[in-house]
Amino acid sequence: MQINRTGSAQWSGGLRDGKGRISTQSGALKEHPYGFSSRFEGIPGTNPEELIGAAHAGCFTMALSLILSDAGLTAEDMETTAKVTLESVEGGFAITAIHLSLTGKVPGADQAAFTELANKAKAGCPVSKALSAVPITLDVKLD
Repeated sequence: MQINRTGSAQWSGGLRDGKGRISTQSGALKEHPYGFSSRFEGIPGTNPEELIGAAHAGCFTMALSLILSDAGLTAEDMETTAKVTLESVEGGFAITAIHLSLTGKVPGADQAAFTELANKAKAGCPVSKALSAVPITLDVKLD
């Protein structure tokens, strides 16, 4: 089974004065603004790192739900935050770390079991795998 999902971005202008819009196939984001100031200066709007964080947190938490179910457990509530670190490094900027913070209420689970299952979800969720080293392909067309 293969599933394809798309996201798109539009940009006009230079890096600092330019403006962009991000959209998702589902319409969850539709022409949502992003730009230099929302990425580097804390101005309202989104940025690629917080979108990666949201995708990673969502994927991880969903994967953990499956793993808990396989262990005969059901979460009453789980909340995950993914802190994505963007740093200036030699040659530009790079995402240097992602830290997942999970809190959960899972009847019947103890801390050791919950931690073990969460680590399995961290290793196995598709976004974790993609961020570890996936081939990235590119098509380019200049109008």
